[in-house]
Amino acid sequence: MTLKEIDIIQNVPNAIDKNQTVLEISNLKKAFDDLEILKGVSLKLYKGENLVVLGKSGSGKSVLIKCIVRLLNADGGKINVLGQEITTLNYKELNQLRTKIGFLFQSGALYDSMTVKQNLEFQLRKIKKHLTEQEIKDKITEVLENVGLPNSLNKMPSELSGGMRKRISLARTIVVAPDIMLYDEPTTGLDPVTSNEISLLINEVQEKYKTSSIIITHDISCARTNANRLLMLRDGIIYKEGSLEEFEKSTDPNVNTFFNK
Repeated sequence: MTLKEIDIIQNVPNAIDKNQTVLEISNLKKAFDDLEILKGVSLKLYKGENLVVLGKSGSGKSVLIKCIVRLLNADGGKINVLGQEITTLNYKELNQLRTKIGFLFQSGALYDSMTVKQNLEFQLRKIKKHLTEQEIKDKITEVLENVGLPNSLNKMPSELSGGMRKRISLARTIVVAPDIMLYDEPTTGLDPVTSNEISLLINEVQEKYKTSSIIITHDISCARTNANRLLMLRDGIIYKEGSLEEFEKSTDPNVNTFFNK
């Protein structure tokens, strides 16, 4: 895909239902020892929305989404996901809810000792235990086609480029059809063309699987491509919220310097 083609396909339209909130965070707080990272963050994610969260390194972006799936326990506040208060769930209830949330880690987190097929099978067998062998095969074939790597089935992660690993990691996440996707710096470490391809793929996932997503990034190109709405984290709070146009036209130096760097 050329840069010209990429420019043409940016900002895929999507039907967002602002009457249906799939995730709501109220006054979220998190500190490490005496260092306050999140000082009272509140936000909503609507059904079908791509919400991009911007912020400088150390602003708490990754801490935010790790609290959402309780990889980190919040110190205060509430996190309601798909109608459940995640901070009060027991271990079994938490794991059940996590099956409805896809998390794409920065590193991809593929199992290096497994082939692409085995990575995807492992995820399906763990979460979709009722599937037949043929259904598992069909789902893997479909999802690899959707991420543009239909011939990668028997490859090892070490045989894949950085962009291919990211695509397979995304395939492993969406193969179980989560309702919510959390992307942690999805374009980090990739060249500009591959970064744009991954950003476009996020939009395709949004359209095909009807996901609602939070995308953590400091990549402005990714933000421009994917954002239905943006938030900026600064000093442990939501500093600004708005549309792409509002961010680009902002005269606030804290926004302008970051967004137009």
